[in-house]
Amino acid sequence: MALMMINENSLDNTREAIRRHMQDFGDLLRKEHDVALIIDGKTLKYALSSDVRRDFVDIALSCKSVICCRVSPMQKAEIVEMVHLATKMVTLAIGDGANDVAMIQAAHVGIGISGVEGLQAACASDYSIAQFRYLTRLLFVHGAWSHARLCKLILYSFHKNICLYVIELWFAIVSGWSGQTLFERWTIGLYNVIFTAAPPLAIGLFDRTCSAETMLKFPAMYKSSQSSEFFNVHVFWVWIFDSIAHSVLLFWLTYLSVDNDIVWSNGRDGGYLVFGNMVYTFVVVTVCLKAGLEMNAWTWLTHLAIWGSIASWFIFLWGYSNFWPTLPIAADMVGMDHMLLSSAVFWMGLVIIPFIALVGDFTFKVIRRTACKSLAEAVRESEIANTDPANVIVLATKQRLTETARLLKNVFRRPSSHVSAVPLEMELQHGFAFSQEEHGAVPQSELIRAYDTTKTKPQGV
Repeated sequence: MALMMINENSLDNTREAIRRHMQDFGDLLRKEHDVALIIDGKTLKYALSSDVRRDFVDIALSCKSVICCRVSPMQKAEIVEMVHLATKMVTLAIGDGANDVAMIQAAHVGIGISGVEGLQAACASDYSIAQFRYLTRLLFVHGAWSHARLCKLILYSFHKNICLYVIELWFAIVSGWSGQTLFERWTIGLYNVIFTAAPPLAIGLFDRTCSAETMLKFPAMYKSSQSSEFFNVHVFWVWIFDSIAHSVLLFWLTYLSVDNDIVWSNGRDGGYLVFGNMVYTFVVVTVCLKAGLEMNAWTWLTHLAIWGSIASWFIFLWGYSNFWPTLPIAADMVGMDHMLLSSAVFWMGLVIIPFIALVGDFTFKVIRRTACKSLAEAVRESEIANTDPANVIVLATKQRLTETARLLKNVFRRPSSHVSAVPLEMELQHGFAFSQEEHGAVPQSELIRAYDTTKTKPQGV
């Protein structure tokens, strides 16, 4: 790619060089181009000063790669902080030595390599790997999976709690704002502990967008994480309004179904707890099926989490109504299982009401995956159909690559003495390898001459 060199020895010269490069970009400033910026530590000291810092950030964000040579540990941390403040993006730093600790700690995600440089970087990092090549799988597979899982986990946690507790507001409307709770206190306390605890674990541990092989083969899949496709303000409020709509349907449909009350053959009638347990059952079934609707990877553990959570509520209801009445804390639940499970209205509502609540979600997913599916959804469907996902990714990125090529054509419209397309080792006028000593057994000059490409190699070499 084209190389952009900034190697000055004063603040004024650095300011002039940066502004000259800004004029080269013109209106395409702060748009990524196939250009590499190279700057050394001495010049970086001036570039990070207060009056030049903003312009340097604009130049850096216009380049695809920025190489900072011979920088101090503090400058590494300043660069990470500068990028974060300018872009508001999540930053990652990776290093293998003690001089990388400040940079690793300044980034949102710090990765340390444990090797011959010691364990300082590994001890100060969030994740530790043994070799640099493992970074590919850490980012494109486990990182992408973890990001998608956590986003969905957070949204689902909001959904299932709003869906239950907003129902208390709807019940207050019909109870004269008396402050009476609709659900029994132990069922409220065990909602997040037992009955809906497994689906979030299944989402956070076992869900995945695509297979690991596909994620490694097509790095374009990582674009969904970079563009915040799984978690943003729009997605958050869609989930919030969806949970409120579910609470409205679950409460008022159940309320209408028992509007004339239910009378059993033994002469007993259903009080507010019978109605509350009916609504509670429908809520548990709905939120568990909602988790299954949002999952991409179904395993036997996923099935166990969803259907097991629904079954756990019925088992608890039976045990709570029959074995615990001997204790004062459960006296109001005596015979609740018989009254609930012997009602035809309950069983009809168990089938119809959760279906009505989720039919909108199901229809939305069908339309989205048919008309405007994302790249991850298209690749996942190709995997299920046992077709090559390469065709899907090529078609999805063709338009973006065409636009990028058009922009690159206009970046450097005229020849510039400050941008060179020659190889890096021929462009740099000086350099120093940190692994070499100035007066070592092999002088640096001989090491450089060993890579002289003008010399003809002997035959057979």
